[in-house]
Amino acid sequence: MTTASPSLLTVPEVMTRLKLGRTKVYDLIRTHRLVSIKVDGCRRIPDDSIRDFIVGQIGEAA
Repeated sequence: MTTASPSLLTVPEVMTRLKLGRTKVYDLIRTHRLVSIKVDGCRRIPDDSIRDFIVGQIGEAA
């Protein structure tokens, strides 16, 4: 049985998906609203983190 590993996205890819600027994406990472990891000094955001962020935002708006 194999499990699919989450996709790791770059900050520019996250900017495009969320339609936010670079500073705002880094602010979300800094405040732990978006989970991220560093791979050899490069910041990467798991695809699941974006989904969780959006679900959380929808929950706050309700």
